[in-house]
Amino acid sequence: MTEIGILLGTAITIAFVHTFIGIDHYIPFIALSGANKWTMKKTFVIVFVCGLAHVLSSVALGFAGIALSSGVGFLVDIESIRGEIATYFLIAFGLIYTIYGIRRSVKNKTHSHTGTDGHSFTHIHSSDEREHEHSDEPAKKNKNIFWGMMVVFVLGPCEPLIPIVMYPAATHNTFALVSVTAAFAVCTIGTMMLMTFLGIKGISLLNTHKLERYTHVLAGSAILLCGISILILPI
Repeated sequence: MTEIGILLGTAITIAFVHTFIGIDHYIPFIALSGANKWTMKKTFVIVFVCGLAHVLSSVALGFAGIALSSGVGFLVDIESIRGEIATYFLIAFGLIYTIYGIRRSVKNKTHSHTGTDGHSFTHIHSSDEREHEHSDEPAKKNKNIFWGMMVVFVLGPCEPLIPIVMYPAATHNTFALVSVTAAFAVCTIGTMMLMTFLGIKGISLLNTHKLERYTHVLAGSAILLCGISILILPI
């Protein structure tokens, strides 16, 4: 196998493993998509943009390190610091969203009605009618969610990418550098989309109707626990 073939194989393998075991790469999207009833297309667009920002931020750092002749160890240390900041931001995001979900669930009240046939039925009304009356409010919420996730993924590092791109850079092999970076990016974003798709489809098979009132609480809690897991576990 040629040298570039080995580099590409390594980049693809590491990108897949890095993304697959990094639950923060897809659980937040699965949770937010379900809670906000996003279409699959909208979810994929958000995943793609966040994934691209995630990879490009590390690419930019790696190229800056190459230009400044920085060592791999120094760049990895910088990525580690970025990772800690991103994790704490993810935890804060999850906590804030959980609080939002709790407030939302408290405002949603269950009402019982008796039909003309004498049978009673129960359903949920939201006391916050403004969300239905003003279309700009859901748009503003989705915008805040998007930018919150963007910050998380811009800060979130791709630590394995740095050593991979440093070798072709050191040998001044521009074609290999671009190819390895592109392969890593495509595999990372592709795996993020795949895991998000599988997660959404898996949840759709469950009977979650009774939990509908608490979807935002569950989404925020999932993101919060995801951040805590990243903080305390070596993943």
